[in-house]
Amino acid sequence: MNSVVTEEIEHFNRLAESWWDDAGPMWPLHRLNALRVPFILRHMQAHFGCEARTDFERLQVLDVGCGGGILSESIAQTGASVFGIDAAQRNIQIARQHAGRCNLPVQYQQRTIESLDPREQFDVVLNMEVVEHVADVETFMADCARRTRPGGLMFVATINRTLYAAATAIFGAEYLLGWLPRGTHHWGQFVKPAEVLTSLSAHNFDLIEQTGVAVNPLKKSMSLTGFMGGNYMLVARRLT
Repeated sequence: MNSVVTEEIEHFNRLAESWWDDAGPMWPLHRLNALRVPFILRHMQAHFGCEARTDFERLQVLDVGCGGGILSESIAQTGASVFGIDAAQRNIQIARQHAGRCNLPVQYQQRTIESLDPREQFDVVLNMEVVEHVADVETFMADCARRTRPGGLMFVATINRTLYAAATAIFGAEYLLGWLPRGTHHWGQFVKPAEVLTSLSAHNFDLIEQTGVAVNPLKKSMSLTGFMGGNYMLVARRLT
């Protein structure tokens, strides 16, 4: 399985119980989710002409590396059909349990992107905070591209491979402030925006928007910024 790093799967299986504790080790992801969901919905609304719930209900969304379902549930609340996949078994168990309690019809499966039938395509592919955890970025991006329907959107969020990111996302967040469990990120697995864009262009995607994500350590808040030296996210459209 090209996307799987065994150590990463074991790491997230250990953290699975804390996915929905917004005051626990996953709190940064909850803050990030509050920022990324409006970004995603804004582009879905503009691109697909979604003005009412019935417009969202015709859309099929794939959430790759869905974890405990934080983003999947947020998108499912619009009425869109959401399919979440993750290689960590415990993550899927937690996601299913939480969606059941919230009465949200999100479909979850423990599997990797390459295990999906290439003929199975989606209007939206969410490739969020997962690129930096896979074994083969190029193959992973190609698999995500193939699952995006022509005319569909792919959202990508990850961390830039810069000294700034090493100082903030790893040393600052994991060792100095203790915001994330140590070992969550590895600098060598960070991906530069140019590398993501090159991969997307090779699979006939056209960039729509890219933005950096700024973190305020004093307020523990996040906001969009033009600086992309740390966390960033983007959205691109598959042309054919």
